[in-house]
Amino acid sequence: MDGSRQDGKAAARGSDLRFIARGFGTYRRDAVLAGLCVFVETSLELLIPFLMSSVIDEGISGASPYVVWTRGAAMLACAAAALLLGTGYARFSARAAMGLGANLRRAEFAQVQRFAFSNLDDFESSSLVTRMTTDVTVIQNAMVTGFRPLLRGPVMLVMGLLLSCLMSVRLAAVFLAIVPVLAVVLLFIVRRVGPLYRVLQGVMDRLNDALQEDLTAIRVIKAYVREDHVARRFSEVNSDLAATATRTFSGAVLNTPVFQLAMYTACVGILWTGGNMIMAGQLTVGTLTGFMSYVLQIMNSLMMISNVFLLMARALTSIRRVREVLDEKPAISSPEHALTEVPDGSVDFDHVGFRYSASAQKDVLSGVTLHLPAGSTVGVLGATGSGKTTLVQLIARLYDVTSGGVAVGGHDVREYDLAALRDAVGIVLQKNVLFSGTVRQNLQWGAPDASDDELLEACRVACVDEFLDRIGGLDGDLGQGGVNVSGGQKQRLCIARALLKRPRVLVFDDSTSAVDMATDARIRAHLAALADVTKIVIAQRVASVRDADKIVILDDGRVHAVGTHEELLAADPIYQELYESQIGSGIHGEKTDDAGEATDGR
Repeated sequence: MDGSRQDGKAAARGSDLRFIARGFGTYRRDAVLAGLCVFVETSLELLIPFLMSSVIDEGISGASPYVVWTRGAAMLACAAAALLLGTGYARFSARAAMGLGANLRRAEFAQVQRFAFSNLDDFESSSLVTRMTTDVTVIQNAMVTGFRPLLRGPVMLVMGLLLSCLMSVRLAAVFLAIVPVLAVVLLFIVRRVGPLYRVLQGVMDRLNDALQEDLTAIRVIKAYVREDHVARRFSEVNSDLAATATRTFSGAVLNTPVFQLAMYTACVGILWTGGNMIMAGQLTVGTLTGFMSYVLQIMNSLMMISNVFLLMARALTSIRRVREVLDEKPAISSPEHALTEVPDGSVDFDHVGFRYSASAQKDVLSGVTLHLPAGSTVGVLGATGSGKTTLVQLIARLYDVTSGGVAVGGHDVREYDLAALRDAVGIVLQKNVLFSGTVRQNLQWGAPDASDDELLEACRVACVDEFLDRIGGLDGDLGQGGVNVSGGQKQRLCIARALLKRPRVLVFDDSTSAVDMATDARIRAHLAALADVTKIVIAQRVASVRDADKIVILDDGRVHAVGTHEELLAADPIYQELYESQIGSGIHGEKTDDAGEATDGR
């Protein structure tokens, strides 16, 4: 069992390294050149102690100025060449590391754009941000600071050991006795610290989550005077991160003192043994001096390798977190030979069942069968949690049905190209989202090439024209996330944006809840003129759907009743209860719902 686990870990590490090698892309050439620079630079540096030994033994002890000058010049040439190669490495490695980071971020971002809603349910948004920023930065830093010692350390170790053995096998044996101890210590540190890096990144996810939530909800926090509460909550997460980081790096820093102790112990042992050999005439001073240079280089190479192991332990954690995003298979994709044209706006639900996960004990929707003719207006009512939003998300294939089928324009939605289907289905989501920028830039999400006349017409239909001048016209700045407009104004801007898509099916998911009754009535009147568009209106108000061609009542994920306002008012108890409760609470009814003052202005 342990053997198979170790084989699995080795295979995972190999797979991770192949993943990084592929990640370089067009920057692979820079990575190769950086490696060549390190190899040649290290080889030249290793020649210097050998030359220095001959200068002492043959030049100084042998009183030969020619040997001193020629070997000294060769040492200077090696040092100068090594310097140039080191500069080349810095340039190539920086290009390779930055290119690798850019490729990984680009690949992650592109993958997230391909995710279905069900994929996004598996990742916290704060975690995705961390994986695209902090984790990629960790990989880049490992490349910049670790690539050089990763190549340099083994070369110096192997060549240094060979050259030192050529100088004196007895002295080399003194040094080699310490190497197994260092290997055991390094293995212990890496095995202890490695798992902590993943915990550290997880805590960083939680910190980002707290920051994102608190900054997004800063107005609510201030309105409820909860600054102290969120400060305590942030302090707890921040302290957890600090404690985890301290625990992680306190183990990692043991590496340096252990290796320094080993290096000084080796130096003392070699000087003691070498001094006795010189006294006995078995070793020259130049050989001992050159050997000590190799010992220092070998110890430095071992320290480099140990640091690389620690860097790699953290980098591998980040690589695997990035791979989790890139290896996540999009739950929904376009089929081969997909349809690219939606003939009309008819929508059919055929015994649709849906649950968000296979482990769920109950379907969100069950046995839903509906036919919505092209160009019709359909209202959807139901209690909170009855499946209204889920129902309309299946039309644009934001989720796939668990059983049954959904058809748009007479074809199953799974037969369409996703982009073509979603272009034909406009959805004004329950949670209104605007982006930083101007009104024009936000509206052009619906139609990038829309003219000003088209933008203004969409604004007129959505009743945006009533406040457009007050916010600066089409070039008015909406602020970050649309903070410069009210909730009702956001909803109307989102409706205008959806209208610019010129969809076959237009879904309003409770998208006029923040709009006053009079404005809601005007929007409905304008939308009624769109005869070639199927309009599906999810609402809480009976008044918002009473003029629909048919009204669907959902109850606990099932179709409870379908009919017109008059039919349901006469026969359906749920609709009767909704109608009576809204009339009784003072909400405008049949006679009064088209009147009232606008209440959603700033």
